[in-house]
Amino acid sequence: MCHCTRCRKIGASAIAFVKSESFQVTEGLDKITTYKAVEPYKYDRCFCSVCGSALGEVLSESDSFPITANCLDEDVGLENKFHEFISEKPNWLKIGDTAKQFDEHPFE
Repeated sequence: MCHCTRCRKIGASAIAFVKSESFQVTEGLDKITTYKAVEPYKYDRCFCSVCGSALGEVLSESDSFPITANCLDEDVGLENKFHEFISEKPNWLKIGDTAKQFDEHPFE
């Protein structure tokens, strides 16, 4: 779960990190629109130009990148492993699990 202000603005904080070699867009590539990242953010944001669904960084060229778990239609058996950017979490949001917590991104 990402609690940064940027993820909260798109209405999705549940993310799944995928490895580029195991992820492929199989259809609708022409319907993906990209919002370019502005410093200090690293990833460009992708969304569906038809329905507006946030997709995460599905067009990233990185070895691994986050996608928005909410855009997945099927249950792929995800389990929350950590909360990142809890330093930006709003006070009204209470974390209700025992996953590890990081003030910023744990992989930097």
